[in-house]
Amino acid sequence: MVESLFGDQDFFAQESGNNFADIILPVPIPRMFTYRIPKNLQPQVNLGSRVIVQFGKKKVLTGIIGKVHNKPPPAYEAKPILDILDIQPSVNPLQIRFWVWMAEYYCCHIGEVMHAALPSGLRLSSESKVQLNPNFDREESKYPLDDREVKILDALDKSEEISYEDCEKILGVKTIHPILKSLVGKEAILIFEKLQEKYTPKVQTRVRLTAEIASDKKALEAVFEALAGKSKQESILLKYLRDVPVFQKAHLNEKGVNKAVLLEEGDSESSLKTLIKNEVFESFKLVVNRIEEEEPEKEPAILSSTQQSAFEEIKTHFETKQTVLLHGVTGSGKTEIYIQLIREVMESGSQVLLLLPEIALTTQIVSRLKKVFGSQMGVYHSKYSDNERVEVWNGVLSGRFSFVVGVRSSIFLPFDSLGMIIVDEEHEPSYKQFDPAPRFHARDAAIMLAYFHQARTLLGSATPSFESYFNASQGKYGYVEINHRFGDASMPEYHLADLAADRRKNLLKLDTTRILREKIQEALSKQEQVLIFQNRRGYSPYIQCEDCGWTGECVQCDVSLTYHQFAEELRCHYCGYKEKVPSSCPACGSTQLATMGMGTERIEESLSLLFPEARLGRMDLDTTRSKYGYQRILDEFGAGNLDILVGTQMITKGLDFGQVTVVGIWDGDRILNFPDFRSGERAFQQITQVAGRAGRREAKGQVIIQTRNPETHLYEQVIKGDYAEFFRQEMFDRKKFYYPPYVKLVKITTRHSDPKVAEKAANSLHREMANIAVKKIVLGPEKGVIARIKNQYQFESLIKLDRSGNTQAVFKESFAKIIDELQSRPEFRSVRWIADVDPS
Repeated sequence: MVESLFGDQDFFAQESGNNFADIILPVPIPRMFTYRIPKNLQPQVNLGSRVIVQFGKKKVLTGIIGKVHNKPPPAYEAKPILDILDIQPSVNPLQIRFWVWMAEYYCCHIGEVMHAALPSGLRLSSESKVQLNPNFDREESKYPLDDREVKILDALDKSEEISYEDCEKILGVKTIHPILKSLVGKEAILIFEKLQEKYTPKVQTRVRLTAEIASDKKALEAVFEALAGKSKQESILLKYLRDVPVFQKAHLNEKGVNKAVLLEEGDSESSLKTLIKNEVFESFKLVVNRIEEEEPEKEPAILSSTQQSAFEEIKTHFETKQTVLLHGVTGSGKTEIYIQLIREVMESGSQVLLLLPEIALTTQIVSRLKKVFGSQMGVYHSKYSDNERVEVWNGVLSGRFSFVVGVRSSIFLPFDSLGMIIVDEEHEPSYKQFDPAPRFHARDAAIMLAYFHQARTLLGSATPSFESYFNASQGKYGYVEINHRFGDASMPEYHLADLAADRRKNLLKLDTTRILREKIQEALSKQEQVLIFQNRRGYSPYIQCEDCGWTGECVQCDVSLTYHQFAEELRCHYCGYKEKVPSSCPACGSTQLATMGMGTERIEESLSLLFPEARLGRMDLDTTRSKYGYQRILDEFGAGNLDILVGTQMITKGLDFGQVTVVGIWDGDRILNFPDFRSGERAFQQITQVAGRAGRREAKGQVIIQTRNPETHLYEQVIKGDYAEFFRQEMFDRKKFYYPPYVKLVKITTRHSDPKVAEKAANSLHREMANIAVKKIVLGPEKGVIARIKNQYQFESLIKLDRSGNTQAVFKESFAKIIDELQSRPEFRSVRWIADVDPS
């Protein structure tokens, strides 16, 4: 715990050392800041160590030492480092090198990268504290004190310092600021900031037999004799000896048992206290890991001949290529190949990172990998608490975890000897970070991270991204293909269900076609399971008045509000604004309000009416907000306690359930009709991936795509599984109209609360960018697809950069200078410009 001390510091004034450190601070400013290293801290200085520094007049920040040197800053007097928090650095030099690359490539600041990289538990938190003014005397004070002020001063007489929260509890009020302000004015108290580590180790209360009894059978017999007739105390002692055989395994008594576990069968805590008082047991505290230790349960599966061939081919490519693309159809057994590769790398003494696109996917695959790798494997994702993430971070630093499974933020962990990075489902858009900066793509960043470590990268997918497939076709990546499923499983059978035709024949019921209902019923009758995919959460997209056409719109964004039936509210999925569903139209007063479209919540309701005997579940953002929300739903489905699972894109990603034989795609056209040059690629990927959940064992899978346009060519290509032909057709269009992978894209968004200022700033930026002397196309500025979000108006420019030479570096350097110049103009000081490199 470190207090921030401001003002005159004689120690630093007398210190005349000339050593300096450049500190990375979590602020959006494009440079490091130079601080002076006091003589008493010089022996502790290490690259990557966390430090406490004063920033500005009042702020105290946690920073990282990025560089040590002897050059004082020319423009200002360097402030001293206040303290060093680490004995061993929390960050290594390779990470800092990676942060610098990310800041340069993704047009952001290194402080923003640091903020994203470090778990918040490794950053200090600051709390305001109150203490008595040592010069204050109640008797001699010229200021009168009211009763509430006296209570605060009485509390400070008993305690050296108290928090704002303590003050509120003492007085039973919600707002303490006016009272404290009055006491400061009366010179009775001082308010200061106390810094403390956010991370707190997990401490467990444990009990064990006293050493005298644990080492002497006669002493133990005497205890049992003394407990005759005291059944509750005797029960606790017997349970302890059952779990800790002290005479067979004496060392186990050292660790004892968790007090809560000892009492979990209903034994009395007062009986345990009596045993401790009588010196039969002793109580002690032990710091324990939040991440449980687990031993491996089984050996990896033996690879099939096809898998073994792919495994050998990957290793051969790695002899000459840094990156290999594994293109294996859904259900081909890519995970088992990963396991064999991971084992080989770990046996060589190197570390492995396995990236997964979604937490939903980690919950299922983690249990499979834990059985093989046990406690050598760490898991890292956003549903973990701050303390859990710090323990995984420290586990990588200490060498406890040589293999980590995680989502995109895992690339920031402190690896020092990475041997391989595996990016599973590498095509997934969720690898792209949208907000806040850095707006990185984890797949691309992983390839660069592997380059820094001289490691290898394996990209795995049944439907590779066009960029990766293009690189493989050009010989930049190695390429390995598996074109049939593992074991006896066959590829699913597709059915195009014509919504318009069923409507004309009056066969449509609650937006389900006849063939979808029949296939679901068949599966239910065989006690098989069904997945229904709709890429829209909520009850329905929006509510509309049938008389005047009014629709509920967000007051802060230019989007309609989504209807959520369970909460009976209209909700904005962009800013979180919500309001109650009106009983009548706010515009005309009509009560004829109708729900338009279908979200997952409404589909779940419709299916419960069509199949009342079926057990239904729903998997979307609303049902998986809690830490174990994903796990609970997947466990229920995996155990066969659900017959039908309705979900958004979460259910398309790598889930493996043997009883799923039917997959229904509720609205195939919704996936296709999106204003983006990647819409065809994404539609092919999503439909193929969700279809791949069906028939992964002996029974053949059935996939029903509901559509109003069954003649669409893309459906034909999905059904044929002809990825290569689809890729060739799309590449023809992309080359013709200058889209990736033939060019590099950068999207610049201009934001301001005044639409006129936003438009003027966007146009000024456009003119300046047009003058940058590189080969490029500058489009825009245009109003954003959503013109206003959180009361900020948006204009977007799209830049297509030639991929050759140093075009990108020159453009990014010039762009940074242009932004600095524009922001120096008074009219644009509150304008925000956001650069998104390789927008997804």
